[in-house]
Amino acid sequence: MNGSPYTVSDVMSHTVVAVGRDAPFKEVIQLIEQWKVSALPVLEGEGRVVGVVSEADLLPKEEFRDSDPDRFLQLRRLPDLAKAGALTAGELMSTPAVTVHADATVAQAARVMAQRKVKRLPVVNDEGLLEGIVSRVDLLKVFLRTDEELAEEVRREVVARLFPASSESVRVDVTEGVVTLTGRIRDTSLVPLAARAVRAVEGVVDVEFRPGNGSSGEPR
Repeated sequence: MNGSPYTVSDVMSHTVVAVGRDAPFKEVIQLIEQWKVSALPVLEGEGRVVGVVSEADLLPKEEFRDSDPDRFLQLRRLPDLAKAGALTAGELMSTPAVTVHADATVAQAARVMAQRKVKRLPVVNDEGLLEGIVSRVDLLKVFLRTDEELAEEVRREVVARLFPASSESVRVDVTEGVVTLTGRIRDTSLVPLAARAVRAVEGVVDVEFRPGNGSSGEPR
């Protein structure tokens, strides 16, 4: 990666199960069960994403199946009641779809998921055409990088750049994603900056600092 942040294109799935607006309710359920996914993009035309139908969109049909909601509940849950009577993906879907571009960083995609409270994001191009899908578990793939990969990137992108005069005396060890820097640092004011830079490396779980003579303590 040469120090570049991982992007959605590095971790997304290119095989996507999607439906059209007219897909019937039961077909949506069958696809979600068959492919073990929590949501399906809804497409129109040549593959433009117009919405997403999720398990949450499907549940109102069961929730209100044998109920007779009073007027207060009807007003408060109007969108859900509408979905309870929906027959097609177009009537069920949440729109506009929350999407992401392939060149977005993994961190940016994670923030979108957290802020919008979704588990999966359709990946679209500039025209809104579907290119893939990225899920929460996809974003966690960065933590599967080997300890050797992480150590090499920390040496190249952090130690060599921040401590060029001391790079040979600063040792980098990585165990289960936890980076340990050991050695003497001449400019101890750079230690907290180094800690932040190491934590920013994709796949790092945490960072520890073991100072040698003349170094400061644990970075903050």
